[in-house]
Amino acid sequence: MTSEVSQKCRYALRALFELARRYGEGPLTVGRIAEAQAIPQRFLETILSQLRQGEFVVSRRGVDGGYMLARRPEDLTAGEVIRFVDGPVGPVGCLAEGGEGDCPLRGRCAFMDMWRQARDAVADVYDSTTLRNLLEAGAAAGVALPNYCI
Repeated sequence: MTSEVSQKCRYALRALFELARRYGEGPLTVGRIAEAQAIPQRFLETILSQLRQGEFVVSRRGVDGGYMLARRPEDLTAGEVIRFVDGPVGPVGCLAEGGEGDCPLRGRCAFMDMWRQARDAVADVYDSTTLRNLLEAGAAAGVALPNYCI
């Protein structure tokens, strides 16, 4: 269980965001995704491979190859991605399955209800935020699409 979203997961979310920005336009190369989202290309290749295994993206080989979202942006939530890459999210490890084993206050912790509420509140935000929501927030904030034309 993690309380902080890892750098790897942030890269995964940014890569998916870039693919969502270009949804329906065909595959994007690793290089274009890396450049647009300031992600080291070596890390991105590994992350995209993992996301393909998780069925978040599909890949196409060849000259016109690259990566595309496997689902529509409105059908993919940040929570799904975060759990896939980082595992369960929560403020303390004892909320994870079997995590209470090492706790000397197991079964009588005054903080447990607060920890659960915090976990559930964060999960609600992640699970209710789709890539489409993020695209709309980016547009409202003036995030410009890079121009790949030569």
